[in-house]
Amino acid sequence: MSDELSTEWIDKRVRGRLGDVVLVESRDPLLVWQPGFPPVYGFASDEIAQGVLRPAADRDAGYPGEWFFGPHARVDEWFDVVAGDEVVPRGAWRLADLPDRVVLTWEPGRLSWTEEDESVGLHPRDPHKRVETLRSSRHVEVSVGDQVLAVSDAPVLLLETDLPTRYYLPREDVRLDLLVATDTTSACPYKGTAEGYWTWPGPPELADIAWSYSSPLRAVEAVQGRVCFYNELVDLRVDGVLLERPESPFSRSEQRPGAG
Repeated sequence: MSDELSTEWIDKRVRGRLGDVVLVESRDPLLVWQPGFPPVYGFASDEIAQGVLRPAADRDAGYPGEWFFGPHARVDEWFDVVAGDEVVPRGAWRLADLPDRVVLTWEPGRLSWTEEDESVGLHPRDPHKRVETLRSSRHVEVSVGDQVLAVSDAPVLLLETDLPTRYYLPREDVRLDLLVATDTTSACPYKGTAEGYWTWPGPPELADIAWSYSSPLRAVEAVQGRVCFYNELVDLRVDGVLLERPESPFSRSEQRPGAG
């Protein structure tokens, strides 16, 4: 197999559904990493219900949805996913370097997924990724240019593998009156759904620079109702020290929620 892919077996029962119909079920699924992206599952043919996969008519058409949820390695075969009268066009594919496995889409609004009996969205959880929260008394100040947007002595620090430390601040410590609420939402397999986003109106405008989780997952419930800013976009001082703006996937506007 090509060095571009890495794989690992994992001890979870994983099921994918279209509506109420279980299309695929595995009790020892294979996690597959494509370079630079979260893992996907590769399923054996006998783990997929009969009649679910139908060869797609145009093998060169590519993935029809948001690029993040499509394949990021060469595809040998495309399938439509079928359950009764419902069809997800080109919702599954076979990677050239993993010919004995089929990957099905995790794009929201297409299939739905559970690991054991818990719903998981966007992509499978990576067993090598860790998320934790720590209550703190550090002095945190957030600003854009000369405008201070938040000052707090009661942050909750969220530490997540491969991402900068995030500082979740009490809502009363944030100048939400200076920000503009948007209808942007985002989902994370480790934290849940962030349904509150705010834009700095500028000039220059910085879209969706802050967010909040009203009902985070249990592992990070300490951030509930708090507001966090992208370290990549604001000036962040911790105990009086100006932190260097980190480089992360979210440094690029196309990677952030609300892009496009």
